[in-house]
Amino acid sequence: MKRLPALIALCSLITLGAIAQTKDEKDVAAAVESLRAAMVDPDKGKLDALVGPELSYGHSSGKIDDKASFIESLMSGSSDFVSISLTDQSIRMAGNTALVRHKLSGESADKAKGTTAPINLHVLTVWQKQSGKWKIIARQAVKI
Repeated sequence: MKRLPALIALCSLITLGAIAQTKDEKDVAAAVESLRAAMVDPDKGKLDALVGPELSYGHSSGKIDDKASFIESLMSGSSDFVSISLTDQSIRMAGNTALVRHKLSGESADKAKGTTAPINLHVLTVWQKQSGKWKIIARQAVKI
């Protein structure tokens, strides 16, 4: 019984350590959130700062964008997100690379038809630290 408080304290520290994010994980999470916001309310400067030059962006439809076509589709409205919500996010670090998985739900608009459609995806993004900034370099989505 004398060891029970010490055991509880040790278990608490182990649990907190497993939950705590490193500085890089926090920075990656912030970059993911910045990209989410920039996809809903496109800003060319913000998008350019978040996207690496080597981007390979895979849509759930099978379409693949590079950096230029990804940013252009958002700026032109051909890819128009009304809302995006990210849940169940996990971040795994591998040196200066981060693997981020989450569920993406939201709504997209088809301006030509004047309609909206729900979006429900599982997404994997790959982020790389370039010149001290986290940039998305790959993304693949699959429909849920």
